[in-house]
Amino acid sequence: MDRGWEEEGALKGHSSFIPGGPPTCDISELTEELVTQCRMGASLSTPAAPSVRAEAMMATPPPGCPMHQEAQPVKVSPPPECPMHQAQPVKASPPPECPMHRAEPGPAHQERAYEFVECPMKAAEGMKSDIDPSNMMPPPNQKPAPDQPFELPVARQESSIPRHDTDKKWVYPSEQMFWNAMLRKGWRWREDDLEAQDMTNIIKIHNQNNEQAWQEILKWEALHAGECPCGPTLKRFGGKAKEFSPRARLRHWMGYELPFDRHDWIIDRCGREVRYVIDYYDGEINKENYQFSILDVRPAYDSLGAVWDRMKVAWWRWTS
Repeated sequence: MDRGWEEEGALKGHSSFIPGGPPTCDISELTEELVTQCRMGASLSTPAAPSVRAEAMMATPPPGCPMHQEAQPVKVSPPPECPMHQAQPVKASPPPECPMHRAEPGPAHQERAYEFVECPMKAAEGMKSDIDPSNMMPPPNQKPAPDQPFELPVARQESSIPRHDTDKKWVYPSEQMFWNAMLRKGWRWREDDLEAQDMTNIIKIHNQNNEQAWQEILKWEALHAGECPCGPTLKRFGGKAKEFSPRARLRHWMGYELPFDRHDWIIDRCGREVRYVIDYYDGEINKENYQFSILDVRPAYDSLGAVWDRMKVAWWRWTS
């Protein structure tokens, strides 16, 4: 026991302790046995440091480190002045309710009409082989009548009036079609009635009357530009020459003449049908633009909206 305490006291008094490591000994002041123990401790602990350094040098980095990854190709960006860096123009698309977004077929005679606008002679030749299987006869509207005294052109003119449910416009009848239409209504030619040049003038007056009527309708439709930004289109129309409108009758009772013709035009206001009444009165012919008729165009009293429109316009005309 006494020897053990002495040895312990010697270690405490003559040694310095390094935390986690062996004691360092002063050999001159220790007994032979303690010297031996210090030498053995030093020999056992000293070689550990090189092995740690070797293991650290031999250790391989984990596979997730960057040096184990394959080299990524360098992406070269084109210069900023190249086209792909330029802002592309935005193409404005018309509203979905506009006619060009719908592809329903229009009247059959209007589909064939463009053939007579582009090349009348070629289209007329094609009519010979355009046989109706129900009666084995060609369409009659471009065929000369049996007692027709002179030939008439079959060329047709495109109007400025947009057709409903298509991006095309209405096409006016040819002189030959107009002649045949008059025959169907009971008219018969006499020597002192018409000449070929007269039919040319009649067609020009007819076309100008329709253009003028459409421009008057557009003035009324300007009141609804907000609800129909793409504008109205003409769906259908019909003549009612013998059915005088209440307005025309009232004017006649007041001493004015009756109109020589009346048309009802049904337009499409972005999905809503609106009927317009057009009364045609005789006027003086303008030889420059073939404007002949005086037109009275207004929306029919088919809805409260039409009544309100007419009241507003009447007030504006009265106060202007």
